[in-house]
Amino acid sequence: MYVVHFFENKVEILNQLLGNVPALDEPVTIKGRKGKVTGVNQVDDKHVHVQITVEKAAVKNKPTAADLAKKKKR
Repeated sequence: MYVVHFFENKVEILNQLLGNVPALDEPVTIKGRKGKVTGVNQVDDKHVHVQITVEKAAVKNKPTAADLAKKKKR
């Protein structure tokens, strides 16, 4: 069992007790966001630091001014 610390831009996102360590370029899902492992650093026999990059979230459609004007005002 390993204590795996997940980092994104030197900020710790999550730490987990896992049976196996994620490999390089392996896809991971953390807090509902998809990402990819960019680096693995074994600190000691139990602790592992894993650097990840998270894909940017998709931009949702925002209503335009024309759409807001179409709504009925009461």
